[in-house]
Amino acid sequence: MNIDSVLDYFPGMDIIDSDIKDKVKKAYEELKDVKVTKADVLASLKADDPTARDLYNLLSDEAEEYIEAMGEVAKEKRTRYFGNNVCLFSPIYIANYCENSCRYCGFRAKSDIKRAKLNYEEIEAEMKALADTGIEDVLILTGESKKFSSIEYIAEACRIASKYFKVIGIEVYPANVEDYKVLREAGADFVTVFQESYNPETYDYYHPYGHKRSFVYRFDTQERALKAGFRGVGFGTLFGLGNPIEEAFKLAIHASEIQKKYPHAEIAISLPRIRPTHGADDSLHFNIVDDKKFFQIMAAIRIFMPFASITLSTRESKDFRDLAVRYAATKISASVDTSIGHRSKESYDEGDEQFEIDDSRSTEETFEDLKDLGMTPVFTDYINL
Repeated sequence: MNIDSVLDYFPGMDIIDSDIKDKVKKAYEELKDVKVTKADVLASLKADDPTARDLYNLLSDEAEEYIEAMGEVAKEKRTRYFGNNVCLFSPIYIANYCENSCRYCGFRAKSDIKRAKLNYEEIEAEMKALADTGIEDVLILTGESKKFSSIEYIAEACRIASKYFKVIGIEVYPANVEDYKVLREAGADFVTVFQESYNPETYDYYHPYGHKRSFVYRFDTQERALKAGFRGVGFGTLFGLGNPIEEAFKLAIHASEIQKKYPHAEIAISLPRIRPTHGADDSLHFNIVDDKKFFQIMAAIRIFMPFASITLSTRESKDFRDLAVRYAATKISASVDTSIGHRSKESYDEGDEQFEIDDSRSTEETFEDLKDLGMTPVFTDYINL
């Protein structure tokens, strides 16, 4: 079964009463044709409480001339609210079965990669192996298949994780409120979902079938998680699919509107760029975002949302991540493996990776390198009572 429009829902999907989608769309429509001037950029750099217009100005091509000044403003805000702290976390992929067909993804249903799903004993072995590196903040990931990765399967993984980690995040398929309540009760703290693209037409092209085809259901995921009692939510768009200015703008407006509506929630923003992967559609031509523009995007979001955590994954190089944490990023991953069951070597059915990583440093190497940069690596700033 499929849906014709990405603006439709599949049967059984929660439809919540929310106007945030309309607010995000309206904000962009009002600004997308604005001609940004140098004076506009300079005024936005001095804004005490940046507006959506300021965000748009700072993301614009006109602002590229002022990227060094943007970096300094971003660094001041990062230091004011986060000091030199950099939180470390690591993902654990426990299954790579997927029922979607995202053209850019190695996990997609049409991919010929080796599939695997860890049993509970294997999950525990993987988590113990990761915890032994010193990591205290884990992100549990699966392919988007409720058949192979049921809510109870993910919940049990969260219960196992609670024995080894102080912070548990999940990045799995979007779920209904009642399902999120189950995962919250099992020990999960955060829900992260990438919208992938905030442009419905771009989204339509890259997501031809599967439950992920519903753009609107995916968009409301963070609200459903917060309604279920989650402590925090993460947002992201995959840079390389659509217009980077539109994607970054809508991403930041989405996160800021959630922050206004749910002021108790912790907000995290992830900024991934497309990476090579086996199993993706090899006929695709991506809208590659170079390092300079990517840094500008990151700085603009830090200036607009000074309290939000910004995560940079091992998709990025060591050199770029070292730069990013000094100016805007506050959380990075370490000891990363995007395949299934490779950490402990106790799985008999190891699965292929989702994408290639660029920064393969261990937890210890990342920790020491951060200290050399004058940053303070932090494994967790939470105390479980």
